[in-house]
Amino acid sequence: MTETAFEIALAARTHDMIDACTRCGKCVEVCPVTGPAGVGDAAPQDVIGGVIDILRGGKGTAASQAWATGCALSGDCIEACPEAINPRFLLAMTRVALKRNTVDLRERRKTGIENFRLVADGVKVLSSVQLTDDELARLGQKVEGRLASGSTAKEGERPDFVFYTGCNVLKTPHIALYALDIMDAVGVTYKVMGGPNHCCGVIQLRTGDTEVSGRQATSSLDRLAEGKTGVISWCPSCHVQFTETTIPTIEKMRGARPFEMTPFMLFLKPHLERLRPLLTRPVPLRVALHRHPGIRGVTEAGVELLRMVPGVELVDLDQPAVGLVGNALNALPEYKRNLHRAELEAAAAAKVDALAVIYHVDYREFCAHERDWPFRVVNVLEIVGASMGLDHATGFKRLKIMQDADAIVADCADMLAARNIDPALAREVVLKAMLAEQPLPLGR
Repeated sequence: MTETAFEIALAARTHDMIDACTRCGKCVEVCPVTGPAGVGDAAPQDVIGGVIDILRGGKGTAASQAWATGCALSGDCIEACPEAINPRFLLAMTRVALKRNTVDLRERRKTGIENFRLVADGVKVLSSVQLTDDELARLGQKVEGRLASGSTAKEGERPDFVFYTGCNVLKTPHIALYALDIMDAVGVTYKVMGGPNHCCGVIQLRTGDTEVSGRQATSSLDRLAEGKTGVISWCPSCHVQFTETTIPTIEKMRGARPFEMTPFMLFLKPHLERLRPLLTRPVPLRVALHRHPGIRGVTEAGVELLRMVPGVELVDLDQPAVGLVGNALNALPEYKRNLHRAELEAAAAAKVDALAVIYHVDYREFCAHERDWPFRVVNVLEIVGASMGLDHATGFKRLKIMQDADAIVADCADMLAARNIDPALAREVVLKAMLAEQPLPLGR
């Protein structure tokens, strides 16, 4: 099959990094998941050497395959590399190679389509039952069959930024609405893009289908280049996909970067002094922050933001911070469950009032535990919003705590009818995209 221009450029970037790699093994040495991933006592130099072998068409070693498939995208390897290459990107390409070596293209493409449909159906159903037409339009989603503009810029003017939600935050849309409220408050204009119509391509990349992934990501990238200052991202998976796979590959193809992408929490940092006077209402809570190190500076920005809120007492639970985001640990289910259990127990022991998360994935995975533990599970922006006098309903949590697909569908019956959504589809979404996403079973 003939490679596309995107695939050729992607392969060229990979081989440039392979050629620059000295096999020193420092990336393996600092990785926090070599143990849980099953790397064993293999020498770090042999593990990275096996990765390079896979990328050059070989089979590598059992340890190198385990390291690649168990990668949680923590990013420690990037900082540790003395050659300034990106081992996290090389491991992503290794997983692509392993998929290509073991699964034929037709099956990989079929899996990609099925996974994309699961996300698309989940976003459509779960956002539709929680939001009004105006809220859907504000988030740039279809209302009465039309795709809303989602822009706060004056007609005919380019917005300061494009706010790229990704797909899955729309399942917990209150988080995205708080982000828009905050951008309104600090005085920037933006256009909202996201959802399946602006897919980042990571779903297809995970199946090893670089052709469809590249085509989807390039299409979305060209539409995102509308902001005067760049793109603000919410989803960490989309951010890594764009900044480490798509944008550098497009730059190699076209000779220039189309835009820079900044995570929302890092976008806020230079605006904190404009936000501070708006945090007028005390929020008397002992708060622990769930942490991920995958995008450097995001957790630290979350800490700084919480410390600005009057009344908040921040508690450090002294728990490991691993991975890019919750679902990046899905390849290590028992390890992930143990991390969740330990953090919930530590939060209870510390007598916190709230366990706060930054990312939407972690919110979906933790929120129903509120039923069984003596503290709330909230998003950081809920706390900020409370201090600003803002409030958005947390419908996802309320529904998930029910833990009964039929009861949830019955609860949403009026909204489903108003949106012309088949209750059978809604039940399937609830089962697969809500209730099944529970790494640590409920109950203490």
